[in-house]
Amino acid sequence: MNYTEIPDLYQYFLRCKTVSTDTRKITAETLFVALRGDNFDGNQFAGHALAAGANYAIVSDPEVVLDDRYLLVEDTLVALQALARHHRRQFSIPVLAITGSNGKTTTKELVAGVLAAAHQTHFTQGNFNNHIGVPLTLLAMPTNTEIAVIEMGANHQGEIAALCNIAEPTHGLITNVGRAHLEGFGGEEGVRKGKSELYRDLAKRDGVVFVNLEENYLSDLAAVVARRIDYQLSEQPSLAIPYYELAVESVAPHTKVRFIDQNGTSYAATSILVGKHNLQNINTAITVGKYFKVPAAAIAQAVSDYVPTNNRSEWVERGGIRYWLDAYNANPSSMRAALTTFAELAGDNKRAVLGVMLELGEESEAAHLEIARLAQGLPLTAVYLVGDEFASAAKALHLPHYASGEDLLAAAVTDQWAGSTVLIKGSRGMRLEQLLPAIS
Repeated sequence: MNYTEIPDLYQYFLRCKTVSTDTRKITAETLFVALRGDNFDGNQFAGHALAAGANYAIVSDPEVVLDDRYLLVEDTLVALQALARHHRRQFSIPVLAITGSNGKTTTKELVAGVLAAAHQTHFTQGNFNNHIGVPLTLLAMPTNTEIAVIEMGANHQGEIAALCNIAEPTHGLITNVGRAHLEGFGGEEGVRKGKSELYRDLAKRDGVVFVNLEENYLSDLAAVVARRIDYQLSEQPSLAIPYYELAVESVAPHTKVRFIDQNGTSYAATSILVGKHNLQNINTAITVGKYFKVPAAAIAQAVSDYVPTNNRSEWVERGGIRYWLDAYNANPSSMRAALTTFAELAGDNKRAVLGVMLELGEESEAAHLEIARLAQGLPLTAVYLVGDEFASAAKALHLPHYASGEDLLAAAVTDQWAGSTVLIKGSRGMRLEQLLPAIS
């Protein structure tokens, strides 16, 4: 039985335009990778991929091999990851890894937008940030790439270290360390250990880390790294150490900030993003841009031009109702940040629809009660709790509760929302974004 080695696989890869693990997304000149899962075996679809236009199929089952278009390996996932690492090693460029409990994707998009103003920048699309998405992102990196921005997600210890072993970053940052995926990480200490695997990897590689001094834990966790860029907020940015400072002019209804270039010239940026948590994301993007010598005017323009999508901090107006849609993910840290920011916005008629927070393990009931109590104590017109995990909190606090977004709609409470500003926040599994088209 002859297995195809990685250097040979790479030659086949170079003859293709794209890499895919999904037969529904096969186009001409694709390299198909037949992954196995708990409920599927991609080997069984290799023939379909080739018939649909794929040049080659990487498979692990000798029984499906019919001709030399089938590239046999022992483990297709391991081969995909090794192939991605091999491709990454063809580039002598900065590879910036981004992880954290909250704000990874927004920060990644802001950073990529800033860097793209001066460099050929390749970055993670969507949420391709796991053990499959990171390799696919790297394999999509074109030859003219000057900087790569790789988002890394994890819900267990060891996952960030494994992703670093594939991407081999030269630079990195952690947005924050909060109460996310507590069940998988084994509590808050497990989250800190898991996320800081990025720092430890960069310490071994003599890499550079960007450390936000405004966030808890990061400075201490980054003590293992010799090369670090600290950044923070300041009332009056100056050329004195630290150079990487951001002044806040306003955070509502738009975030207005000011920073200086290497000559001390002041520049301003205004972002549609609101809240202190998004201020930190903006500060990170500006810091990274300055470090990589993006002109200050271009940094300011990129920050000002950024418009969030995909249910992340989106502002949507429909039918006389203004929605702040932040329904892609939720954990106690991000929920608290969104609620407190929402309460501080101008206007009196503000309502919050809160979906459950998943993967909290044994802390789930207490965390949902904590968030419900916080929401109840804020100056909001109404709070609606959605999902089973909020049931006991709703009962204890006498707050409206609905099993699903569909049940909330069926109760016709949205008839009262005319002229309101509505926060919609919850874990992706709740699909609360469906409230909008149903209401519009």
